[in-house]
Amino acid sequence: MLKIKQELLAGLAQALDQLSPGAGDKAAFESPKVAAHGDYAVTAAMQLAKPLKANPRQLGEQLKAALMALPVYQQWVADIEIAGPGFLNLRLKPAAKQAIVTEVLHAGEAFGVQPSNGQRLMVEFVSANPTGPLHVGHGRQAALGDAICNLYSTQGWSVHREFYYNDAGVQIGTLATSTQLRAKGFKPGDDCWPTASDNPLAKNFYNGDYIADIAEAFKARATVKADDREFTANGDVEDYDNIRQFAVAYLRNEQDLDLQAFAVKFDHYYLESSLYTDGRVDATVNKLVANGKTYEQDGALWLRSTDYGDDKDRVMRKGDGTYTYFVPDVAYHIAKWERGFTKVINIQGTDHHGTIARVRAGLQAAGVGIPQGYPDYVLHTMVRVVRNGEEVKISKRAGSYVTLRDLIEWTSKDAVRFFLLSRKPDTEYTFDVDLAVQKNNDNPVYYVQYAHARICSVLAAWGGDVASLAGTDLSPLDTPAAQSLMLLLAKYPAMLTAAAEGFAPHDVTFYLRELAAAYHSYYDAERILVDDEAVKRARLALVRATAQVLHNGLAVLGVSAPQKM
Repeated sequence: MLKIKQELLAGLAQALDQLSPGAGDKAAFESPKVAAHGDYAVTAAMQLAKPLKANPRQLGEQLKAALMALPVYQQWVADIEIAGPGFLNLRLKPAAKQAIVTEVLHAGEAFGVQPSNGQRLMVEFVSANPTGPLHVGHGRQAALGDAICNLYSTQGWSVHREFYYNDAGVQIGTLATSTQLRAKGFKPGDDCWPTASDNPLAKNFYNGDYIADIAEAFKARATVKADDREFTANGDVEDYDNIRQFAVAYLRNEQDLDLQAFAVKFDHYYLESSLYTDGRVDATVNKLVANGKTYEQDGALWLRSTDYGDDKDRVMRKGDGTYTYFVPDVAYHIAKWERGFTKVINIQGTDHHGTIARVRAGLQAAGVGIPQGYPDYVLHTMVRVVRNGEEVKISKRAGSYVTLRDLIEWTSKDAVRFFLLSRKPDTEYTFDVDLAVQKNNDNPVYYVQYAHARICSVLAAWGGDVASLAGTDLSPLDTPAAQSLMLLLAKYPAMLTAAAEGFAPHDVTFYLRELAAAYHSYYDAERILVDDEAVKRARLALVRATAQVLHNGLAVLGVSAPQKM
């Protein structure tokens, strides 16, 4: 059906060029607002009416006649109706819709996947400093980043997943001090433990039970291994640097375990400290100075970011000689560009909104050939967690927030992924733990997975060779229920393309819920394992294709497609 649609679009472009040379680029199909009106809608006649100074309905009649004169329309289109001021509603013949079943069954997991475009994409996400367990906000970011990677993979991009973190900043120092105090036998509330009254930074000290765990492992001279580092503690509670390195490695390993439980893998871990040790920060600053994009004022070095649309110029180097946090960000993105990533997407919390203009300004001011608008950003809000009707704010393990692992243990990896992807990233979201464990139609992930399992149950009851269904005569699939389901299957590839372009994995969740509902309706309307062999095989082919698309869509989200539930 996808090939048929392309042939019909080509025919539409040909007919439009006949009406008005050059108008073929307006060839497009839309979905009718009311499904009963047809399968495709064409609005080109209304668009051309004004420039051609013609009545749109009369123009629609001319376009209809031109289309129906084409062999491809005679082959696949049953009827074209003129509606309203000049809409064309096309009704496809059953055979055109049936073709999608064969396409899905032949393509399998590759259905909806585009050929390689030869371009490289980097998606940077999670990027949590190793100062504690991953919280539910990190979980939302992990789900978003992984799903966006999967979406772009379906569109022919070579995708690289990267985790960026600071291993030597103020927060790491606070982590080391907190761990050292615990290793010496102190705990929050003791006289020696800093309080806000005697140390403004005390509120940032880490009080969760995980700090005590790190301290005990350090004293035991444990060896910890993360994806990007390995370290053995020496057990000396006075050796601050050894404690710092061990704590970072310990928490990186903890984060790896969280990500493994969430089935997220990274291709590379990039350290902010390396931007300094490799000289990239200094090189970037020198470029900006040499290009005349900076100035000195009040003892600080400033970037002329207002030249690039920022609301004010930004300090790059403070009076004490240290750089502000966006400077290494600029250096890091120059490195991304030099590594060959023509497109970069950063997944970050909405609190990073202010960095967008200054990072992009810095990249343009550096003059290294990076296009405007690089990188792309997807900003997400935090997540509220509700359990037993009450908001959950505290995790004993973390000390002050609900962790990603808490959420997975309370529900499941599949539920957490599907739920966190079910809304636009910048939309406030409340995760209902009780709903996520229900086994009924109110639980969206259960509803979609159950549709897949239900089809697998039907196929198992049949007991035949599933592969043989690819060559089935599909002509019995001429009922409204069957045709409606087939039209929805045909929308899957275009939905993937739009979801990738819009950084919108929530579109995939909406589609899967709609497809599951369509299957459940079809199952209720037509018995599949009937006595008539031809009808039975045709219906089995249709539901097998539906299961394949459900499987493919769930895989994009990183959610399993169970065969039994």
